[in-house]
Amino acid sequence: MKLLITGGSGFIGRNLAEYLAPLYEVSAPSSPQLNLLDAAAVRGYLSANRFDVVVHAATVRSNRRLGAPADLLDRNCRMFFNLVRNDGLFDKMIHFGSGAEYNRSGMPARVRENHFDASVPMDPYGFSKYICAKYIARCDRIVNLRLFGVFGKYEDYTVRFISNACCRALKGLPVVIRQDAVLDYLYVNDLARITHWFISHEPHYKAYNVCAGEGVPLTQLAALVAELSERKQKVIVGTGGKGPEYTADNGLLLDEIGGFAFSKILDSVDELYRWYKGQEQGIDCESLRFDE
Repeated sequence: MKLLITGGSGFIGRNLAEYLAPLYEVSAPSSPQLNLLDAAAVRGYLSANRFDVVVHAATVRSNRRLGAPADLLDRNCRMFFNLVRNDGLFDKMIHFGSGAEYNRSGMPARVRENHFDASVPMDPYGFSKYICAKYIARCDRIVNLRLFGVFGKYEDYTVRFISNACCRALKGLPVVIRQDAVLDYLYVNDLARITHWFISHEPHYKAYNVCAGEGVPLTQLAALVAELSERKQKVIVGTGGKGPEYTADNGLLLDEIGGFAFSKILDSVDELYRWYKGQEQGIDCESLRFDE
């Protein structure tokens, strides 16, 4: 089976490519190798390769260090539609959406799939994923996997909380939390296993919440990382109170794939910490402190 993973040099794409390469004939081009914003290039690439499955992991988003680019909405939608307009050139597509599709402003805790379209997201990233989800709802052979807090190796450790905490602890810095909140984190290795299921099976629904289904406070995760550190690093919490909870109900996913055992958060954070320990020489200490 021939598999295309978009965003092959990104956090999720790179992890998926490593996991799936022994199982399939995988192509995971970087942006310079395949510009998804170039309609002719996308059509030519799909026509030349005739993939069985397209896994669309490429996305543009913002973070605390890098604000949202002015054309974020345009780029995310254009990449998606440059692929789906050529759906006759591949058999099926797995699209990575986001919990932001539900509109994070006022989104309930443990949100369920039937909450989608209760309101339109106000931010460009959420709105771009919302537009794609609305299209997928009317399409055959495309499934939308809504991601919440995926973490693991290769992510941007300067801004992604769990990786940032691991790297700060390794460098002898306190673990910093701007404001405590409860998030639903999913280890990227579990995402790879779930993606494998959707590649090899035909889903019954168009969209699924893909998460561990268990909210974890950032303070608990920080304490876990501090405990893993030989230095038993200090944890500093900034703003008081708690931010909005960002969690989801994964019942539909579990009913679909059945018998799935998620990695325990202790084991997965420990594994990630040990990976960063092996990469410690390449961690830029100053970049960890950009927002202090």
